[in-house]
Amino acid sequence: MNSNPEQVYASAAYRRSRNAYRLECTFEYFVSLLVADAFLAKLLSSLGMSDGLIGIISSFITLAFLFQLFSVFVVDRITNTKRFVILFHSLSQFFFMSLYLIPFLPFAKEYRHALVVVCVLLAYFGNYFVTSVIFKWGNSFVDPHKRGAFSAGKEMISLASGIVMTLILGHTMDAFEAADNLTGGFIFAAIAILIFSTCDFICLMLIKNDIKAPAEKRERLPLREVMKNTLGNRNFRSVIYLTILWDVARYISVGFLGTYRVGELAFAVGTVQIINMIGNAGRFALSRPFGKFSDKYSYARGIELALLLAAIGFGFMIFTSPTSRWLVVGYTLFFSMSMAGLNQNLMNITYSYVDSKYFVQASALKNSIGGLFGFGASLLGSRILTSIQANGNTVFGLPLYGQQLLSAISVILLVVALLFTHFVIAKQKRMVQ
Repeated sequence: MNSNPEQVYASAAYRRSRNAYRLECTFEYFVSLLVADAFLAKLLSSLGMSDGLIGIISSFITLAFLFQLFSVFVVDRITNTKRFVILFHSLSQFFFMSLYLIPFLPFAKEYRHALVVVCVLLAYFGNYFVTSVIFKWGNSFVDPHKRGAFSAGKEMISLASGIVMTLILGHTMDAFEAADNLTGGFIFAAIAILIFSTCDFICLMLIKNDIKAPAEKRERLPLREVMKNTLGNRNFRSVIYLTILWDVARYISVGFLGTYRVGELAFAVGTVQIINMIGNAGRFALSRPFGKFSDKYSYARGIELALLLAAIGFGFMIFTSPTSRWLVVGYTLFFSMSMAGLNQNLMNITYSYVDSKYFVQASALKNSIGGLFGFGASLLGSRILTSIQANGNTVFGLPLYGQQLLSAISVILLVVALLFTHFVIAKQKRMVQ
């Protein structure tokens, strides 16, 4: 193949791989829609699970990102990327599909509950085990100077098609339930996952393989070397600190705003979905501009702008109460728009400060550490919210909802994260790779 980088990225094999990676992310997103939120809650409830048990399973899912850490110990031993990814990714999709087949098994309730836990753990293990590997593999066919725009375009496809698919899947499941045929809905969900998984598999097969040469196969990266070039890298540690600030800022409040909207703010579920669609439209509109901005000025500058939008969004929530409930539209719109700049930039920024040789390990460590702090923040947020509610929604004698205080904490943390990004990360020397 021609050694000219521009010609390499313009080659037919690279174009096909990029297109296949875009579509693979979309089909994977479709599967995730069917194993989350209302769909999963409906399945678990039909199996006779209590709210407490459903909460425990939800906690498993929340902590599943820690499975990424396992990739740190095996990534340098992968000699055939396509085979490795397809094996674990396909197993993950199989166990997701199996969840909807459990209601048909002739087992006692306790055994079916145990099977749910097993399927959830195995599905998310397979998914997160290869997450960073797929990201690096898929992006290896993208010109580093255009990675931001590519990521934005990929997200726009998933976002737009996901909105349509959510409406179709939700309407179909509601139709089955209205006809008193919820089991038929589960069969529909299983078949849908099978179709999406098959399309996902085809897309992975179309991506150009990454097979290491014999000399590379013998190379084993000592854990000490990996840690020296990731956690021992001062510039990369700054990115981890930023990730922690972002995860703590959002997890301490976001998880409690959904019930606030349908509870204290008394919005109908349908109205909430319309508000969410407004937010998604804003995110869609800013995705490509954010990508181009980040390619031109750096991922760090893109993150700065996104953090500002997120802070404005949570600022709206500080003043959102039953008497000013429509301010929640401002929160939803600005927070969604901020995700257009944060979602991909926080992944891509690892390329700026860590040699691509250690990208998978660095990405897994960053996401796991940040997520762990975020999970702790959600527990703290729960304690704060419970305390305020027990005190009659007052703080120091002033009428205040817990979600308003949590949003204020989020704003403070986001401002700190923005200043840290501006004065520390944005000034670090970047690599283009």
